[in-house]
Amino acid sequence: MKKTLVKILSTLLPNQVAKFAYKQLTNPQIKKLRPHEQEVLDKSQKEILKFRDFDIQLYTWLGGHDTVLLIHGWEGQAGNFADLIEKLGEQNYTVYAFDAPSHGMSSKGKTSLFEFTELVGVLIRKWGVSKLVSHSFGGVATTYALFSNPDLKMSKYVLLTTPDKFSERIDDVSAQVGITEKVKEILIKRLEKETTKNVNELSVSEFVKAINVERALIIHDKNDKVIPIIRSKNVHSHWKNSEFLEIEGTGHFRILRTKAILEKTCDFLRS
Repeated sequence: MKKTLVKILSTLLPNQVAKFAYKQLTNPQIKKLRPHEQEVLDKSQKEILKFRDFDIQLYTWLGGHDTVLLIHGWEGQAGNFADLIEKLGEQNYTVYAFDAPSHGMSSKGKTSLFEFTELVGVLIRKWGVSKLVSHSFGGVATTYALFSNPDLKMSKYVLLTTPDKFSERIDDVSAQVGITEKVKEILIKRLEKETTKNVNELSVSEFVKAINVERALIIHDKNDKVIPIIRSKNVHSHWKNSEFLEIEGTGHFRILRTKAILEKTCDFLRS
C-alpha cells in the first residue's frame, strides 16, 4: 500500500488503517536464507518445541561444555548467525539457536514482542546457558526476558546492535507505512489493550538497569540505516556493566558476517 494512499485512508478510515499497521507489527516478513546459511543449519541437531500455539524450531551444534544462545532479530532467523556459529564451533562451543514464533522454520501466525520475549526466557532455562548473543530486535526480547526473570544470571552478553524504546519501533513502522498521528494513537491503544503494557514504559535502557548480567558488549555501526546508533548509545549510558564499540562499514546486517566483529564477539565471550 503506497504511502500517499495510506495518508488519505488514514483520514477517511483511521480504524482500518490502524488494523493494517497492526498487521505490520505482528506478522513478520521473512527473507530467504543464503545458501551458506542453510548449509550451516543443515549441520545442526534439530528439535521442535511446543510453545503456545507455535511449533518452534530449535537448533543445536554440539561442541564442548561452554555454551551460548543466539537470539535473532525481528524478521530474522537462526540461519542469519551462520558465520558466527562456525566461528564459535571452531572454539569448541556448544551453540543453541531457534526460530522465533512465525519466523524461519517455526510455524506461522500472529505474534508479538511478548511471545518472543517469553520464549527467550524459556530457552535460557531449558539449555541452562549463561552466555548470549543477540542481533537487532533480539536485544529487546532478551533484555525484557531477563528483566521479567530476575533470577536468571548471565555472565556475558553481546548485543550486535540494539533498539531502545518500543515506541520507536512504532514510530519506524508508522513512518514506513505512512500513517497519521491519529492512526498511531489508535494503534498504540490497541497494543496496550492486548498486552496490558504501557508502550512508553517498554525500553531496553530501562530493562538493563535491573537485569543480572556480569558483562555486556554492545557493537553498533555508526551508519546503520535500520537502527540509529544513538539508540544503542542510550542503552549503554544506562547500563553500568556494558562496554560500547562503535564500528563502520558493516551496516545493520553485514555485521553478522564481518570477520573482525565475529572475532571480537568470540574474544569477549572467552575473556
